[in-house]
Amino acid sequence: MCYLFESFKGWKAYCESQNVSLVQSVIEYEIEQKNSSEEKIWAGLQHAYSVMKDAVSTGLVEEMTSRSGMINNGAKKVYNYPLAVLSPEFQKLISRALAAKEVNSCMGRVVAAPTAGASGILPGTLVTLQEIHNLPDSKILEGLLVGAGIALIIEEKASLAGAVGGCQAETGSAAAMAAGGIVYCLDGTIDQVFNAVAITIQCMLGLVCDPVAGLVEVPCVVRNASAAAIAFSSAQIALANVNAVIPVDECIEAMGEIGASMESRYKETALGGLAATLTGQEISNRVLIQDIEILPDENLP
Repeated sequence: MCYLFESFKGWKAYCESQNVSLVQSVIEYEIEQKNSSEEKIWAGLQHAYSVMKDAVSTGLVEEMTSRSGMINNGAKKVYNYPLAVLSPEFQKLISRALAAKEVNSCMGRVVAAPTAGASGILPGTLVTLQEIHNLPDSKILEGLLVGAGIALIIEEKASLAGAVGGCQAETGSAAAMAAGGIVYCLDGTIDQVFNAVAITIQCMLGLVCDPVAGLVEVPCVVRNASAAAIAFSSAQIALANVNAVIPVDECIEAMGEIGASMESRYKETALGGLAATLTGQEISNRVLIQDIEILPDENLP
């Protein structure tokens, strides 16, 4: 029997008792629960990562202007800006996360990881990690599998959906997946991987889902960039063996509790937060009017 990803504590205990790696345990789950094969799993992961890399490059090269006008080639502007606030690598990280998410907002092809609203985080972090540390695709694919295991537990103990748990459930979960994947790819221990997840969740708790005009554009795109930065900072902290203090399972449970108590207007309804500001309402009125198509009544004489 494979492990069913009910908790991080259980996941670690299973791997240790069965003498298998985090990656192997996820493969077992996919084979037994999803009726897949190891060959199909690796092929699917390679395809997914190729789509992620394509989204990054597309967002940095092609025209990225959404119908609402709220997204207007921000990734390219960041990527080409002559002054790096921190380092060229950090500038690339931010621009890549923006790029992949802008592709989603402009109706391009992305990987929902774990959702379309958070689709820039794993591409931005993993492409940058691979470049900095010269990692082969095979290692990145293993990191994606570890991220998948992390998402399975978050889904079980809390939620991955903004409509259920707010943006903490979407960008927070994606950042946690990325942080754990980063630590794994840099040969961190199981405890360090899970610690990175805990630290990331602690940083993202309480984030509401308040999309302006109901579109997954503002503030969703820039949150992908900030979440990518948090993923790297959490990974750096975890690799140095700085303890998150609150165990990872308890952090996820806290996220679930916060999501359950969050008012509905802060959960993807576009009724609160930034969506409810004066400017947010003006944009909503303008976009909705533009998008309405009045069809002729065929029954009229």
